[in-house]
Parts: sequence; C-alpha cells; structure tokens
Amino acid sequence: MLALFGVATLADLVFLAAGFEPGHAVAKTLLMPLLAAYAGVRGAPRLLLAALLFGWGGDVLLLSDADPAFLAGMAAFAAGHVCYIALFLRHGAPHARGRLLAPVYAVALAATVALLWPDLPADLRVPVACYSTLLTAMAYGAATRLGPRAAVGGALFMLSDTLIATGVADSPQPPRPDLWIMLTYAAAQFLLVQGTLDERPAPATTYREVRSTTP
Repeated sequence: MLALFGVATLADLVFLAAGFEPGHAVAKTLLMPLLAAYAGVRGAPRLLLAALLFGWGGDVLLLSDADPAFLAGMAAFAAGHVCYIALFLRHGAPHARGRLLAPVYAVALAATVALLWPDLPADLRVPVACYSTLLTAMAYGAATRLGPRAAVGGALFMLSDTLIATGVADSPQPPRPDLWIMLTYAAAQFLLVQGTLDERPAPATTYREVRSTTP
C-alpha cells in the first residue's frame, strides 16, 4: 500500500507537470485512500484514519473551482485537523520545546493571516483565518507531542495550505505552485502518519493484568 501511495504521488506530480488534468484528478483522489489503507494495516488508531479520510474528502472537493466546493473542502480539512489534534492530545504532556515553539507558530499564524487578509475575497477572510488557526494548532501539536517526522509533516501541511491561500488571494507564488502544493501535501500526510504510528502510546495496564503478573 505504501508503494502504491508513492506511485500515485509520483504519477500525480507527472500529470501536473504535463498539464494532464484528468490524470491529476484520478491520481489525487487515490492518495489518501491508499495512505489510509497502509495506516490501517499498521493498526492505526481510528482518529488517524478519520483524519486521512477527511483529507480525501477535501481533495475531491478542491478539484472544483467553485467557491462552495472550496469552502466545503476547507471544512473537510478542518475536520481532519480536529481529528489530528485529538489524536496528539492522547500522547501526554507536550515536550519541553513546546514553550519555545509556541511563539514561533503564533507569529507564523499572525503574519500569514495579516499578509493574506487584504487580498482575500471578503467572504473568505474569516473562514480562512479560522482554518489557519486550526491548521497551526495541529502543526504545533505534532511538533510538541510527537517526534521530528510528525513535526516536519505539520510544518509542510502549513506550507502547502499557505500556497493554496496565496493563490486564492492572488499573492506572489513560486513557479508551478500546483506541483509544490501537492508535493508538500503528500509528504505532510505521509510524515504525520509515520510519526503517529512510530510513537503510539503504550496501552494502559489493567488491574487484571497487574493481578496476573503478581506472584
């Protein structure tokens, strides 16, 4: 499943580079189901699978250029971030580096919203600001409650969605932003999955287990 996810990601990037939209539409909609299947085989928690499936819903909705589809897609990704946040909270207290990273993520959020706000359509300003806050909270949780893989995944997710937002706001973008958006997005979801699976909290010991091991 992981190999198929890699093939689908590569195919999607090739289709985007070639400007073959039908191929991109097919490959993009395969990414999250394949990654979810891989995670499921690895015994992933339900919240992780839910986050990936909400991401799949967002991927499908964002294939349309219509404003209602964009808002619905953003809502689907927001629901995925809620699942990620709830999942990260199960990993106990944040690492000591959390105090150092909090102002970094806060400044990144404030700067992004402030730069995009004037150029965003009026009806998208508040939804984008709320979504950005939720996205930043997810990335911060990944960085402070899990390891380096998940931290990089959260940061790449922020980068990918910021590129989408700059396109909506008609702000400057790098050449071929569609390629960078999908590359960072696929890498982000993969790293979040790997980071979560590598650091699953150990199951709590029950009273029955304690009694059975007592001489």
